[in-house]
Amino acid sequence: MIKNAVNLLHVIPFLLVSCSLVKGDQDRQESGFPVTPNATPETVALFRNLIEIQKTHILFGHQDATLYGVNWKDIRGKSDVKDVTGSYPAVYGFDFGRLPSTDSALAADKTRQAVIDAWERGGVSTFCWHHSNPVTGKNFYDTTRAVYAILPGGKFHESYKKVLDNIAWYANSLKDKNGKLIPVMFRPYHEYDGDWFWWGKPFCTPEEFKSLFRFVVDYLRNEKKVTNFLFCFSPDRKFYSEADFLTRYPGNEYVDLVGIDNYWDFRPDGGVYDSVAVKLKWISGFASKHGKIAAMTETGLESIPDSTWWTKKLYPAIRRDDIKIAYVLVWRNANAKHHYAPIPGGKSAEDFKKFRNLPGIWFEEDLAGFRGKR
Repeated sequence: MIKNAVNLLHVIPFLLVSCSLVKGDQDRQESGFPVTPNATPETVALFRNLIEIQKTHILFGHQDATLYGVNWKDIRGKSDVKDVTGSYPAVYGFDFGRLPSTDSALAADKTRQAVIDAWERGGVSTFCWHHSNPVTGKNFYDTTRAVYAILPGGKFHESYKKVLDNIAWYANSLKDKNGKLIPVMFRPYHEYDGDWFWWGKPFCTPEEFKSLFRFVVDYLRNEKKVTNFLFCFSPDRKFYSEADFLTRYPGNEYVDLVGIDNYWDFRPDGGVYDSVAVKLKWISGFASKHGKIAAMTETGLESIPDSTWWTKKLYPAIRRDDIKIAYVLVWRNANAKHHYAPIPGGKSAEDFKKFRNLPGIWFEEDLAGFRGKR
């Protein structure tokens, strides 16, 4: 059942003005434009609408929501979230880590179709990037130093650009039934403050990381002319002040969305639960001051053993007057032991239904036609 709420996405005034008509990065941001100067009208609308939404509501998201779930795979239109609540999530997480490449053409096609289906229903998609180590060719958990080697002048820079070329090609293949580019949020090099990825804090300097992030944005939007990306910056929970958060921040002209990934503080053996809200307050405050989208870009509790986790832990942490985030996304449902959204009959399924109907929480059903229409 659609809640009795005004659908913000259909009442926000949307001006068909080219971003290039607004001079200067600061002017463009203050005027409600993303950091890509020639972003498509749909991308501009998505940016503005998410900023508007975060003032009053939070969209619920799920990683790989329609690609697979617990005990199923490759059933178009299926979703564990929908099976439990009757609605798809509003935000869909996907991963460029295996897309596109010659050994995953079928997976690339299925992901593309999932993005298109979500957009046509009214949802929005975000891509993280579990990028294999570009120096060794091993997976993203191989922490051999690599950032310095893929920056301009580095030994692996040219081969790195070919990877970005593929991402640009894939971005330009995301089109709706009318041939228009579908806007998506791109979140490269997330959880950079951790020590588990090759781009993590111990394996590159702050300047190297900022240079890498800037190069990705500049190359995609300037050289490859990608016009349907919103660029996202998201550490893990390992920052302890706003100043700490900004240590590796590439600058406002390179970021549309600021977020945080935080699993640890929700674990029974994890950190301090209250720190979830504290750090979200810092993130959302920064976003508000600088005209950015804010989000809890990844979170969750594996297998969700707490039967009231959704209403008693997650909701109180994200739904506060001093926290304004556009969405919260939980991780994937890989199997019975490794899943972050409930399944029918699961221990937290009934609580998840209650969460879905709490004030300020929106699923896809609440945002029918989500594409920033005038």
